[in-house]
Amino acid sequence: MDPLSAVIDLLRPSTAVSKPITALGNWGVRYSAYDAPGFALVVEGDCWLALSGEAPIRLRRGDFLLFPLTPAFEMSNRPGGACIQGEPGTKAVRYGDQVGDPDFRMLGGTFSIEPMNALLLLTLLPKQIHIRAMENDTTRLARIISLIVEECGAARPGGPTILDRLLEILMIEALRDQEIGGANSAPAGLIAGLREPAVAEALRLMHAHHQKGWTVAELAKAAGLSRSTFAAQFLRTVGCAPIEYLSRWRMAIAKNALCRGKVSLDRLAVDIGYESASAFSTAFRRHVGCAPRQFARSYGPAASSGPSG
Repeated sequence: MDPLSAVIDLLRPSTAVSKPITALGNWGVRYSAYDAPGFALVVEGDCWLALSGEAPIRLRRGDFLLFPLTPAFEMSNRPGGACIQGEPGTKAVRYGDQVGDPDFRMLGGTFSIEPMNALLLLTLLPKQIHIRAMENDTTRLARIISLIVEECGAARPGGPTILDRLLEILMIEALRDQEIGGANSAPAGLIAGLREPAVAEALRLMHAHHQKGWTVAELAKAAGLSRSTFAAQFLRTVGCAPIEYLSRWRMAIAKNALCRGKVSLDRLAVDIGYESASAFSTAFRRHVGCAPRQFARSYGPAASSGPSG
């Protein structure tokens, strides 16, 4: 499994809420931050988006936004426009003049992710993904969002499962477009790393063979670089050292396994690349802040009995 697919698989996006947003004339709305991903696609017209403490940016027709964790923001027809407080909901909303055909249309939504791996969003993905229609073809994203909106509005058999798959596709498509067409100044993280061929090869190897006891020298050789050049390039683009990245990924896999059911610590240790349950438990406590058994008891009914071994 490639790195993008592997990350999305562990995040398990689900429970989508999506709605149309329209406006006419002078309007502005303010939303508080919430710890869930949010997305939006401008269908018609344009608007200005201002994140807390940052200069406003213009969103044009066809532009797509994805927030892995949604910050507080203001959206209006002009920079600095007066804003009313908005509240997340499931029904279509209209701002500004209530009479007349709207001159602004947007499809917006949010969804849930697996909370135990939410930290992956902060350490691996950009805080904001803005795919500009002027620079990238966003028609595929538009089709996916249209399907999400359609499925949200219909109580049909199999709907939740279809929505979950559509959300996975939406995230991968957005991250893939960001990887290919994003700005060179992208913040350190998985997307920036995947843009550098040598770093991308090392990332693919670590995701495909996370059980292996990789060294920096081995990864550098596979990437076709000297050890020092590779280590510096990986740190600059991903934001951490190669072996630290591998350790974080192993811990994400371990948390997922612990919370999905009863699992032997000896077996889990071997599966993710540790020589013993003791070595794994020590590493887990260092990264997560608690013992594996304690973590397993804290998440979900499937893990309520705790791991054995």
